[in-house]
This record gives sequence, C-alpha cells and structure tokens, in this order.
Amino acid sequence: MATKQTTKKELESNEFDIDTITVEETIVPKETKQKSLKDTWVIKDRTYVIADDYSPLTYTLQSRHSLRYPLLWFNKETGEQEELRYATNQNSPLVSQQKGSVTLGHIIFDNGILNVPKEKQSLQKLLSIYHPGLNTKYMEFDPTLEAEDELEDIELEVMALNAALEMDIDQAESIVRVEVGSRVNKMSSKEIKRDLLLLARNNPSLFIELANDDNIQLRNIAIRAVEANIITLSQDNRTFHWSENNRKLMTVPFDENPYSAMAAFFKTDEGIEVFKSIEKKLK
Repeated sequence: MATKQTTKKELESNEFDIDTITVEETIVPKETKQKSLKDTWVIKDRTYVIADDYSPLTYTLQSRHSLRYPLLWFNKETGEQEELRYATNQNSPLVSQQKGSVTLGHIIFDNGILNVPKEKQSLQKLLSIYHPGLNTKYMEFDPTLEAEDELEDIELEVMALNAALEMDIDQAESIVRVEVGSRVNKMSSKEIKRDLLLLARNNPSLFIELANDDNIQLRNIAIRAVEANIITLSQDNRTFHWSENNRKLMTVPFDENPYSAMAAFFKTDEGIEVFKSIEKKLK
C-alpha cells in the first residue's frame, strides 16, 4: 500500500488551494476483489437445488434484469448496483462486462435440480456468486456439507437406538404410549420394545426428546392409575379423586391436559406421597 502526504508548507509554495487537496490519499488496487475471487473460484461441475421443500416439475429462475423485475448485484467495491444477465455467449453475468451482441439463456430447474457443467462458467458464477435468489429460492449442492449432515443423522440414530436397547420396560411403555395411546396396554413387552426401536430409528430426535422428558413417565403413571381404577378422573376432566373413598386429590388447572397436570402435581411435596402410594398399588 502506498500513501502520499503533503504538508501545508509545500502546498503554499506550490500555490495550491489547501481546500482542494487531499492531505492523505490511499492508493488501493482496483482489481483486489476480483483477484481474490479468481483465486478462490474452483472450475468444476456444479449442482443447484430448489430451496423449498416442495419443488415443481419445472421452475424457471429469473435470468435477466428488467424495470419490472429487477435483477441486480451490489458491488461493495464501487458502492453501486450492477445489472445481471445470463448470456450464453458471454464470459460474465455482469452486463457491464459483456460486449457485443448477446444470446440470452434460460435457467430452468427440472424436478428441483439444475446441473451446470464446468464449461458454463458464466451461468455458474451467476448462480453461485451474484444471483440474489441464492440460499432463498435455491442453493448450491455441497457434497461435503451433505455428508456432514448425513453423518450427524446417523450418529443421532445410533445414539437413540442404543438408548432404546438399554431402556427399562416401564420407561419404554411411557414413550410408546405417546405414539399408540391406550393400545399399549394390550401389547407384550417384546411388542413395546419393537415399537420403541422403530421410533428411535425413524424419528431419533423425537425419541431422545421423549426419553429426556421426566413428565412422560409421570403422565404414564397417572394414566395407568386411572386405568387400574386406583384414582378416578371426573367426566369434565377437572378433578382427580381416590377411587376407594372418593377423596379429592387435585383440581386440574383450566385449559390444561389433566395427565400433564397430574404429572406436575406428582413433583410437589403433597404429590410425592400420592405418587409413592400409586406406584405401590400398581406393582
């Protein structure tokens, strides 16, 4: 980097107007950004995919600027916006760098995918660097990132399966009940284990969330207690009672699931004693 400094004495001796002189001027090479971009750009085949979960059979991405539908790229080096245009006979998607007559091209995704060979550098750079739709309307497929995501999914699945294999039958029943409801009462221990492993394999994140939720087991105890007629739940789902003497245990807060409310009650000082009593009767 080169700098030029001019003192006031030199300015007066050269009869310059001091207000019109830049005291410190920094010389910056104009091609710095372009050289950096050129150095990091890799010539290879590239694949682009539609970002939305739902992809139409064909999707046409905007490929040129117009007054009605602007397609612009902000150049931080110049502080100006530049028009974009995909021309099959040009080396750059920037209109300012295109020369002579142009042959316009279309950008079409088939089944949500667009494969661009390394020979089409102008189209690749438009899609990978300049187009404002990048990472919103579409994204560049990166095999490395895809492999990392798949590895994380596999590791999560293995973790969930290991936890399912080591889980005792009572906790397993609590989790399976979330999926199948009261049908779990008619299932054998092997059927419960099977459904538990299927849940861990097919939805490991949900399985781990349920396995770490203490309330799931407490909810299951409350449901089993009602099914075994140890406690009763009123028809309006507002109060729990002891079945043997109809003594009131708790009132369910308004607009709350009764079994979630009972699970929270089990954690209170009074509820702990109730929970211990129910556990003994269930055995």
